[in-house]
Amino acid sequence: MKKNTGLKRIFLAGGYSLAGLSAAYRQEAAFRQELLLAVVLIPLACWLRVAPLERMLMIATLLLVLVVELLNSAIEAVVDRIGSEHHELSGRAKDMGSAAVLISLLLTVYVWGTATWPLLQTFLIRER
Repeated sequence: MKKNTGLKRIFLAGGYSLAGLSAAYRQEAAFRQELLLAVVLIPLACWLRVAPLERMLMIATLLLVLVVELLNSAIEAVVDRIGSEHHELSGRAKDMGSAAVLISLLLTVYVWGTATWPLLQTFLIRER
């Protein structure tokens, strides 16, 4: 069987990626929520008067949450495909995927809090 190479391979890979994003959007409520958060917060990050490096980190952490959620959903799909009966290793795999999402969310909160705290302080002082 001949392997696809060059532009055809890239085109096919792009199609598979879009199919994965579409499946996650249709079937994963958490992905939809995190995507909505990114759609709202990325323009906000561009609007806020923060340093370019802070802006980059703010946006990168939002995208990281989406990446980790996609990987978590993939792990859950594979575990569910293997079998519906409870198994310690299956539960551990799902719990670890969930923990990875939590860590990425905590990192996002930390980065956003650190970047926006000076702005919030300035706003609060001005309001007094």
